[in-house]
Amino acid sequence: MYVCICHGVTDKDIRAAANNGANSLEALGEQLNVATCCGRCADCARSVLLEVIQSPACTPNCAAAA
Repeated sequence: MYVCICHGVTDKDIRAAANNGANSLEALGEQLNVATCCGRCADCARSVLLEVIQSPACTPNCAAAA
C-alpha cells in the first residue's frame, strides 16, 4: 500500500529501508523522503517502521517459506 503519496513510497519500501538500517522516521526521511512534504504519512510510516523493528529477525528458513 502507498504510505507517502507525495513521494510514491510504499510500505514495502519502508520495510526494506528498515531492514537496511533505517531506525527512525528521520532516517526514513533521509532515505525515502517520507514525511518531508505534507507530513500526513508520518504516523503510518512510523507504524510500519516500528512493526519491522519490533518483529523478530527473519531466518533463512522463514524467508524461504515466505
